[in-house]
This record gives sequence, C-alpha cells and structure tokens, in this order.
Amino acid sequence: MIEIKNVSKWYGSFQVLTDCSTTVNKGEVVVVCGPSGSGKSTLIKTVNALEPFQKGDITVDGISISDPKTDLPKLRSRVGMVFQHFELFPHLSVTENLTLAQIKVLGRSVDEAKARGLKMLDRVGLMAHKDKFPGQLSGGQQQRVAIARALSMDPIVMLFDEPTSALDPEMVGEVLDVMVLLAKEGMTMMVVTHEMGFARKVSHRVIFMDAGKIVEDCKKEAFFGDTASRSPRAQEFLSKILQH
Repeated sequence: MIEIKNVSKWYGSFQVLTDCSTTVNKGEVVVVCGPSGSGKSTLIKTVNALEPFQKGDITVDGISISDPKTDLPKLRSRVGMVFQHFELFPHLSVTENLTLAQIKVLGRSVDEAKARGLKMLDRVGLMAHKDKFPGQLSGGQQQRVAIARALSMDPIVMLFDEPTSALDPEMVGEVLDVMVLLAKEGMTMMVVTHEMGFARKVSHRVIFMDAGKIVEDCKKEAFFGDTASRSPRAQEFLSKILQH
C-alpha cells in the first residue's frame, strides 16, 4: 500500500532523512518510534507529500508522489492524516468540520457528506456532540473528531503523527481505543507514537528511527521480545522506556 524507497530530505544543508526505505502492506499496522528529532514525523509527512523530499520515491497504492503528473490533492484525499494538534476549524461545528472536505474535495452533496460524517462520529462514540464547537470538547474528544473527519474521506491508508502526545494522560486511552478498533477492522495504518503499549498490542511491525535513519524495521515480536538482536541504539531506547 505504501512503498518508501531510498528517501532523503534536507533542510538547507541539514539532512533530516537519510536513505529511508520501507513498505506498509494492505491491512498492516506499522508503528514508527524513536527519540525526539529522529525524523519520525518528517517521514510520515512525506507519505502524503506534506513534506517534500529531495531524493528517492514514495508510492501510495501504486501512485508515485514525486511524479509531476500525480494529482496530489486527489491522492491526499485518500490518505487520512491525524495530527498531534487536532487541526480542527474552531469556528465550525463538529458536523461542519466533518463535512467540509468531503464537499470541497470529494464533491459530495451536503446530505451525503453529513450522513457519512455522522456515521464516523458515531463510530468514535461522539454522536451526542455533533452540534458543539471544538472548543467545547476535551482534547481527547477533539482528537476523536479529527479521526472521524479523516475516516469520512474513505481513506485507503491512515497516517497518525503522535496523535496522543498533546493529550492529558487520562485522555490517551480513549483515542488509542479508537485506533485499536480501526486496526482490528483491517485499516492500513502508519503510526508515529511513543505509546509502546499500543505498539505491542496492535502493530504488526515496528520501525525504529534515529538521526534520520531507519535503524530497525522488524516484526513487533522481534522488536520487543528479542532485544538482544537489536541495534545498540534501539536497545538503549527500549531499556529507557520499558523499565517504567
């Protein structure tokens, strides 16, 4: 579903991604982890061309992102993205947030968009809040609305960029629960997260990044279970996060 081939990216003279390659198959959940500044968020943003890259190629469902002929807005509409900071429109109601892109990008009618949006809102357990504004919701609820909004577009892939890191600890669970449900339903997902419990429970594979490189790319059982075979940097990372 996603193929990342030898992708490198620079900000000026600073290289943020170095020769990154991996694939995500249909129905697979891949967690991307690693220390801050390792390039995780940059990598996931290159997948739907929110971040340009200078070298290599990425294909999503067989469509090349770097091909000048590719219709990027159309491709992006099929790749759901959930950000760290919700990115909801504060002046629009929850229902309006859910329907706007469907109408503007997918050309759906207002009624069709509303039906689809509310169905997804119900799926994340927030139907009772459809007429509220984002500011009236908790952080966890806002993030669930953001997930519903992404799902309303009928994506073939969902990308999550640290979806729980801006939340109070008490709200993390409600967002992860929705993500677990999606994974169980077979949604193809690429998730940048520090939530190792989620990675252990739901992911098929774990990618570990450090200093802009993919250092580990293996099945979760190997990543968490066979730590002796991991790189020294991954071992150090795991020893710090798994002992608490």
